[in-house]
Amino acid sequence: MTQTTTVIPAPKLYLLTNDDEFALLYRKLEAALATGFIALLQIRRKQILALPDGESRLYEEARQIVELAKAYNVPVVINDNIKLAAKLGVGVHLGQQDGEVADAKHELHANQMIGRTCHGKVELVEEAKNEGVSYAAMGAIFTSNTKPNANIISRQQLIDGCQQNIAICVIGGLTAENVTKLAGLPITYVAVVGDIMDLPVDQIAVRCRQWHQAFSQWKTPT
Repeated sequence: MTQTTTVIPAPKLYLLTNDDEFALLYRKLEAALATGFIALLQIRRKQILALPDGESRLYEEARQIVELAKAYNVPVVINDNIKLAAKLGVGVHLGQQDGEVADAKHELHANQMIGRTCHGKVELVEEAKNEGVSYAAMGAIFTSNTKPNANIISRQQLIDGCQQNIAICVIGGLTAENVTKLAGLPITYVAVVGDIMDLPVDQIAVRCRQWHQAFSQWKTPT
């Protein structure tokens, strides 16, 4: 029998902010967004939020980041903060303990994205789908510096999640090199923090292009 090749739609690059000082963070984001390879941006600034004036500082930072992303037509989600997302007119990503999808749907417009952390549990993916979220995030795929104690999920768990007819986002220790181990799976978003944001500003664009190249090989023999 002749072997054919099925082209699986390539994932999209989903960039998350790190905890850099804001001026540096902004320059890194601008370098990444200017490549045209970032499909979705998440604002996650846990160290800022921990400060006494964290809420007001986060709002001011997020406002500037949202304006920057708009210039490049990149949608934004805020991590775990439904009220801030509603105030800024953007989407939200919710951890399992960080807000209810129903509340987010009530506060946000229909075109604003809602993501849900589902770890490696297919039942959480099913629940997220039934609640009408935009995507379900699964991971950790590999060990990461961001969350070194996160449980690594199995390939079978990821495959099961991908079969639930909902957009799947993968996260956790992913690099432009190891992401190819997931090639062929119908993944919508690959979420990245350190592999891009931990680099110096002048290396950001090159790394984004390397991610784009990795995604261009997203196919599997059948």
